[in-house]
Amino acid sequence: MLSFFIVAAIAIAVIIGYKTGFNTGFFAIIFAYLIGCFALGMSPKEVINGWPVSTMFVIFSVSLFYNFALVNGTLEKTARYLLYACRKFPGLLPFALYLASVGIASLGAGFFTVMAFMAPIALLICEESKMDKLVGAVAVNCGALSGANFMTSGSGIVFRGLMDEGGYSDVSFHYTSVIFIASVIFSLLLIALFRYVPKSNRNIGKGVSFEKPEPFTPMQKKNLYLMLIMIVVVLLFPILHIIAPNIEVISFINSKMDVGLVAIIFSAIALFMKLAPQKEVIAKVPWNTILMICGVGMLINVAIEAGTISLLASWAGSSLPTWLIPIAFSIVGAIMSFFSSTLGVVCPALYPLVPTLSATTGISPLVLFSCIVIGAQSSAISPFSSGGSLVLGSCTTEEERNAMFPKLLFLAVPVSVISATVFNVIMSFFL
Repeated sequence: MLSFFIVAAIAIAVIIGYKTGFNTGFFAIIFAYLIGCFALGMSPKEVINGWPVSTMFVIFSVSLFYNFALVNGTLEKTARYLLYACRKFPGLLPFALYLASVGIASLGAGFFTVMAFMAPIALLICEESKMDKLVGAVAVNCGALSGANFMTSGSGIVFRGLMDEGGYSDVSFHYTSVIFIASVIFSLLLIALFRYVPKSNRNIGKGVSFEKPEPFTPMQKKNLYLMLIMIVVVLLFPILHIIAPNIEVISFINSKMDVGLVAIIFSAIALFMKLAPQKEVIAKVPWNTILMICGVGMLINVAIEAGTISLLASWAGSSLPTWLIPIAFSIVGAIMSFFSSTLGVVCPALYPLVPTLSATTGISPLVLFSCIVIGAQSSAISPFSSGGSLVLGSCTTEEERNAMFPKLLFLAVPVSVISATVFNVIMSFFL
């Protein structure tokens, strides 16, 4: 019963925020306090500790660094150059954004790193090419997820580790390879759906001159070089660790790498280089988005404490007929990922159920693993999840954020989740 009230509280907080225009985070914090302290018996300190500091820090620090490029025009000009490079095939811009994101992510960059770099560029390109910004957001989100699923990239490594713990160490690399390929196929189909179905997207680039941008100014060149150096720093040691995993120095440095902390260092360098006024850079940090994400995060933490997440996972594994289990895991993964992390919550909660379910039902473990990942990542574009929150954080104005929020929540998420469910059903026949 308590779990029902928590789920209802999450829904009510979203509805109130949407109807009133007030930040959803306020209401989520209130519900977290009332349910956590007065229904669960948590102390106020325990409720406050549910504030997702790590998520807040990443959004804050990464957006702070890229705000220098936003203020001095470097990001806009970079977007114009990428747009100009695609002048002969403007209709394929969403796929170009996807492939660029996949390439960076598969090299070892974390999901946050890729989204932080590509989302602002994608939104600016959409503005210039008269493309729906939702298409660009979906393209880079799918690209960052697909690339991270590569066997030697961040998510792929986590998936393999969880499979190894479940007794599948001899086939974990093969399984993650299939998951990566499946995520690429699903992403391309989803992007095509958003790109070609709405009539508003059928004339991308029409009436756009695609003029060659003015050269970068000396300040913009410095900022561009600084951005590239940061990407190299963030990517270098993960790649070196893959190549030489037994070298202690590389392993040590790689274990200490964090995109948020690195972004703060480069923000300080940008200040000393006087790339943009500090006041303008700090003012553009998406505080409204941070409050919303972290407020909902507190309520989700209360849900975890109440066992709501575990209850949802165990229900999917014990109360359904065999043929419904892959579909249920896809949908449950999507629901859980709507508010939480695929790597931090969904997979650690659902993957341990796979060996037993596979043994008792005869369903291939590869099918279940794949359904969990594809399903969970289908709702990562939610404004309350990692992908959607970074998209909102990349919007340059509050008006743009307010317009993007309902598109992510009421269009991107339902279409992605339904598409993932259908894809997983079809995929289960071939695996």
